[in-house]
Amino acid sequence: MSFKSESLKVKLTENFSEFSQLADYSFLNFLKADPKATKDGHDHRPRSVYSGHYVPVTPTPIPEPEYISHSHKLFKELGLSSDLIKDQNFCRFFSGDISVADDQMSYFGWATGYALSIYGTEYTQQCPFGTGNGYGDGRAISVFEGLFNGQRMEMQLKGGGPTPYCRGADGRAVLRSSVREFLAQEFMASLGIPTSRSLILYVSQSEIVRRPWYSKGSKYFEPDIMMDNHAAITTRVAPSFLRVGQLELFARRVRSNSHNEALNELKMIVQHLIDRNYKDEIKSDISFENKVIKLATLYRERLISLISNWMRVGYCQGNFNSDNCAAGGFTLDYGPFGFCELFDPRFQPWTGGGEHFSFFNQPSAAQVNFKTFCSSIRPLFSGRQEYIENLEQIENDFSELMNKELKQMWAKKLGLDFYDKTLINEIFNLMVISKADYTILFRKLSSIPENLDSIKDSFYLPINQELKQRWEVWLKNWQDNLKKEANIKEKSESMKSLNPIYTWREWMVVPAYEDAEKGNYNKIKELQEVFSNPYKAQSTKMDQKYNRLKPNKFFNFGGVSHYSCSS
Repeated sequence: MSFKSESLKVKLTENFSEFSQLADYSFLNFLKADPKATKDGHDHRPRSVYSGHYVPVTPTPIPEPEYISHSHKLFKELGLSSDLIKDQNFCRFFSGDISVADDQMSYFGWATGYALSIYGTEYTQQCPFGTGNGYGDGRAISVFEGLFNGQRMEMQLKGGGPTPYCRGADGRAVLRSSVREFLAQEFMASLGIPTSRSLILYVSQSEIVRRPWYSKGSKYFEPDIMMDNHAAITTRVAPSFLRVGQLELFARRVRSNSHNEALNELKMIVQHLIDRNYKDEIKSDISFENKVIKLATLYRERLISLISNWMRVGYCQGNFNSDNCAAGGFTLDYGPFGFCELFDPRFQPWTGGGEHFSFFNQPSAAQVNFKTFCSSIRPLFSGRQEYIENLEQIENDFSELMNKELKQMWAKKLGLDFYDKTLINEIFNLMVISKADYTILFRKLSSIPENLDSIKDSFYLPINQELKQRWEVWLKNWQDNLKKEANIKEKSESMKSLNPIYTWREWMVVPAYEDAEKGNYNKIKELQEVFSNPYKAQSTKMDQKYNRLKPNKFFNFGGVSHYSCSS
């Protein structure tokens, strides 16, 4: 998600005192706190939460926080000076010590509950109480909401300590997962894909947490050792962190008639979603029911576009449940994600995800989440059949529109003006058989190569004579198609704007977080630089380092080719 910035026209925010003046807490001011919550935010033990939109909770600061890095790009977009990283109170606040908050700021943070649906099936049994009243932000605590050059943003600490939703865990995030999320969010933004963003990353110099992970060179599917990790906090930023799972939670409460305010709380959270994420697109002077119908249409558009862009760059979310699906239509939850290197439609990096969340199944997972979204807002139309029928039509059209968007994406990725089923199906087949690297191949094709020699470096294995002939036939048919349509140079430039040179390669990221455990952050900053402009060639040295095939030794390598969500 890219935020417009007027930072060149206004004075940059240079210290924590000035930062506090930006505070504006719509979530706390317009939604309802859990009536059983403490007033001071000291609410850190697992418990059932039956009503309300949030639980006031103070984060638990990490001891001896050390600054690792921040997003220079996001700071600039928000009008923040990089001098803020030297401000002691800014450091304390974003490493979990919000006792430094001054009068304009909230002295507590907030955690939110949500429901869990896995591929459309409602779950409650993973809840420690077996009721579903214990699901929610177990390690994520929002601590700030404000207006930055007129744009409302929420800031959330990932790894900020236990909340009532922590299900008995410590609420911490390890440095490994924090580095991955910090880098991935800004990489996705540079790819031009809507996403939550990364503000700043801190690590504790003294707090150690143990998590299951993989021994060096492990070929096991699941982690085989317990590993000590430094605790860390990364701050993520978005217009809101409202999820489909949150709407689903309130809809379930309506359906079960759990309390007298259930329907009103659902209406409030939907209105808040409109205000936070769709304000510029939904007119304020129409009825609430018409706003909700418009919301469904707009969310469908955003979700379809998002998934199409995920597919374009090879991103696999890994765990696309309703609770990991942002209702604002952007990428959220960078735990079990990965990027496809060796092309495989069934690519799934997370060991707990199953094939239903694999790379090419993401459109189906999105459709299920959209169905959950629609069923969650349906109670708002009780007794209004015309609105219900309208909503059903919006839901039913998802598949057709998703397929249309995907066809357009694949066509553009190959420089075609129109979708050619034969050409595109054949390249998928050839990529699988030839063991092609997804990113490298499409980038080489972006130069409109004349012959097979120009793309052979994108294959993980040498190809035989039969495959060579099939590729040559495909290349000729594709080039003939391109020459019919437009200027080849223009086609090439268009393709290069859609097909990045550099991608997320887990085996390149692992050394960055391993060095970080030893106090060396150079590789993190180097990756930040590479990921800041993935469509543009770096220096020869950097290109040779980051634009290459995955070494054979990392295939079936635990923690690299596959990993558990042990964050």
